[in-house]
Amino acid sequence: MGSEPLGAEERRARIGVLYALAAFFMWGLAVPLHFKLLSPVPAPQILAHRIVWASLFALGLIVLFRQGRQLLEAVTSGRRLLLLCVSAGLIAINWLIYIWAVNAGHLVQTSLGYFINPLLNVVLGVLFLRERLHPAQIAACLIAGLGVLVLGFSAGEMPWVALALACSFGCYGLVRKIVPVAPLVGFCIESLLLTPLALGYLAVTFSDGSAAAFKGRTELDVLLILTGFSTAAPLIWFAAAAQRLKLSTIGLLQYLAPSGQLALGVLFYGEPFGWIDAVAFGLIWAALAIYTASALRHAGDKKAAPD
Repeated sequence: MGSEPLGAEERRARIGVLYALAAFFMWGLAVPLHFKLLSPVPAPQILAHRIVWASLFALGLIVLFRQGRQLLEAVTSGRRLLLLCVSAGLIAINWLIYIWAVNAGHLVQTSLGYFINPLLNVVLGVLFLRERLHPAQIAACLIAGLGVLVLGFSAGEMPWVALALACSFGCYGLVRKIVPVAPLVGFCIESLLLTPLALGYLAVTFSDGSAAAFKGRTELDVLLILTGFSTAAPLIWFAAAAQRLKLSTIGLLQYLAPSGQLALGVLFYGEPFGWIDAVAFGLIWAALAIYTASALRHAGDKKAAPD
């Protein structure tokens, strides 16, 4: 009987890892490519479209998966609604900074922000959720921190964009971890809370003639509409992973997304990347290898333990 809960927990964790990998692949490659294609559009307009179309996409999924009752229950719960208001504000800040940074040619800086973010998740998990790390995992976090410091010093200035991205998304992950709502329901409420502001802003742009959408450029319009999918899908997957995995585990897996962004910025868009950056990148990946090996070893110890 003792082995059954362990097996169920293993399956839950395995599904969580798959959700996390899907989310970080989207964030690391697909999403920055998407926003690069939208570079002629001002960042606030991209953000507003992103919110509106993501809301419609999420509502469609709510209907498809028959989660309307869960949506209503979450909206009528004062505590959950308040926490989702906080997470909505955090993710809106994160989106705006990220969109601006990608289209301003700062993909390497965004990658630095998301290299910092997993470390922040580990700290938040230990401080607020009482998660515990093994010595090898602590060493991995310190090595990764050294790599992040090298990246920061090599830039020659305080990486404000990176720090803002890391803090906003780290706090978002913490809030979503403690809100007892289904991933899709939570994201739908967040996007709906932001939609009135987004629609109001878009109305202003259409009235003053500064709107970039729906002016006969079909490809641009389609790309703006697709921001609903590229926004909703990875966030829903991330929230699903956060509910199944330790926050510290998500923190280390998250290195996959900034690695993709870094490769994209350097190899495809020609952003500078010197030997110091290569050293920092190597340190971060070494930390990831140490952390993963430690996690697998301790998982094996649990399996071998008698009931």
